[in-house]
Amino acid sequence: MKIKYLLDENLPSFYQVQLLRLQSNLTVWMIGNPGLPPRGTKDPDILLWCERNNFILVTSNRSSMPVHLTEHLSQGRHIPGIFVLRPRAEIGEIIDNLIFIALAAEENEFQDQIIHIPLR
Repeated sequence: MKIKYLLDENLPSFYQVQLLRLQSNLTVWMIGNPGLPPRGTKDPDILLWCERNNFILVTSNRSSMPVHLTEHLSQGRHIPGIFVLRPRAEIGEIIDNLIFIALAAEENEFQDQIIHIPLR
């Protein structure tokens, strides 16, 4: 499995728990976990970490993330992707989408893009 997820600190930890419970071979890490960017890390630094470590960022930050991605790309940098959770989406649908993407997507399929989850 090539897709790896870094969950933003603004997401409840049950996303990580449920993803790993349903698909134990997924790589799902969360900001603030030991050895990862600590809680409170600025978004541009999280994007740099995701780029260096080849993780897709999963977040609910719809407002400033497009600005940070544009700035990141303008510096000649890249990111494996950013998945933004849709407001009022059902948790089960989000988890199903993240598992489906991890199992079916190509490694660079979402590079330098913001994708809204669940897919519609």
